[in-house]
Amino acid sequence: MTLLHDIDPLAVTLPFWPHGIHWYGVMYLLGFGVAWWLGRRRVRAGRLPGVNEEGFGDLLFYGMLGVVLGGRLGYVLFYGFEAFLANPLMLLKINEGGMSFHGGLIGVMLAAAWWTRRQQLHFFDTMDFVAPLVPAGLGFGRLGNYIGGELWGKLTGGDGGVVFPASLPAEYARLPAEQLRELHASGALDAFARYPSQLYQAALEGLVMLVVLVWYSRKPRPRYAVSGLFALLYGVFRFAVEFIREPDAHISYLAWGWVTMGQVLSLPLVALGLFLLWLSRHSPTLAPSSAPGAA
Repeated sequence: MTLLHDIDPLAVTLPFWPHGIHWYGVMYLLGFGVAWWLGRRRVRAGRLPGVNEEGFGDLLFYGMLGVVLGGRLGYVLFYGFEAFLANPLMLLKINEGGMSFHGGLIGVMLAAAWWTRRQQLHFFDTMDFVAPLVPAGLGFGRLGNYIGGELWGKLTGGDGGVVFPASLPAEYARLPAEQLRELHASGALDAFARYPSQLYQAALEGLVMLVVLVWYSRKPRPRYAVSGLFALLYGVFRFAVEFIREPDAHISYLAWGWVTMGQVLSLPLVALGLFLLWLSRHSPTLAPSSAPGAA
């Protein structure tokens, strides 16, 4: 049995704003909201010694800028550089989609490095604090991808899967929604059903990583350990899901008919995660302390 993707990407329509408020933007707000809530709890538990809730608020603000700016720049660099050269203004068209996790990660790390220097902390003490705050945003972001009907998986070749209208051949993609519903009910679109890879990523990169990292970081861990586990888990999960995810049409496969850009970008994260976990074996462990000014 297949499912026709029939979700309006607009969460709210506004008479004074032609683009409205997209579910994708709402997902970003939810991700930042969870990061703020969880981060405050961790500050109050003394997980980042010497930092109070006001200081964490600054870190979160800079991190939000890093996610948005780094995510967009990363997408342009890794996935759409030729389009950018042809039309540099596409960099500003965030409403049309196009964000990169790897670019967002670099943006967050740069923002955290700047904030850390001002706070006179060790960079990886900050990153170990931040790592458990990230998966919720990843999970909500992938739900936003699914609602928007983008970044779908490969054809299932079977009876199950989701039919994404935007992925249909041109003769179907131009049809009105009601006619697509009729065709789907008749089974005419079953051959175009795809894996909902966005939901698989939401489950792995979001829910599973959130549970594991929050559980793992409940106890004081050696420096580098939480960051290393984050990098390792994300790299492995992303590499695995790429096997059923349709590669970007303008990039396709990079080698051997199965290696994708997402896999190439994830391998350094796996290596980094293993290296950080190795470093953690002989690194100091920060003891929780009362955050100054905490409620």
